[in-house]
Amino acid sequence: MRIAILNDSTLTDFIQDTESFDIGVTKCFEALDIDGDGVLSRQELRDGFGKALPIGTVGKEMVDNLFDTVIGRFDVEGKGSIGRDEFKSLSKEMLMAMARGIGGTPILLAIHQDSLLLIAVDHEKR
Repeated sequence: MRIAILNDSTLTDFIQDTESFDIGVTKCFEALDIDGDGVLSRQELRDGFGKALPIGTVGKEMVDNLFDTVIGRFDVEGKGSIGRDEFKSLSKEMLMAMARGIGGTPILLAIHQDSLLLIAVDHEKR
């Protein structure tokens, strides 16, 4: 974990730099794709999000519903998994939602070392 300060522009500027965003998404996708099959299974998504979010603090049913929603929303091919392009859409939508929620006021966060959020923070420092 690393402590970082960010606000909405940290995330929106990162997304708008499409080259950096694509590189960051690819890095995260490859780290999550444990079996290397080019798609993220429900379990790979769950394990990856488990590193970044305190999902152990909520019930299994709630977590399962979350992943059903994520896969249902972003699995455009209906295969029960998320491909690279779908993961990019998921990542962009999540970061934009976070940016709207954070607003212009800087916040202090503990961020997982391999997360897209940390890549966005490091992008801002360049």
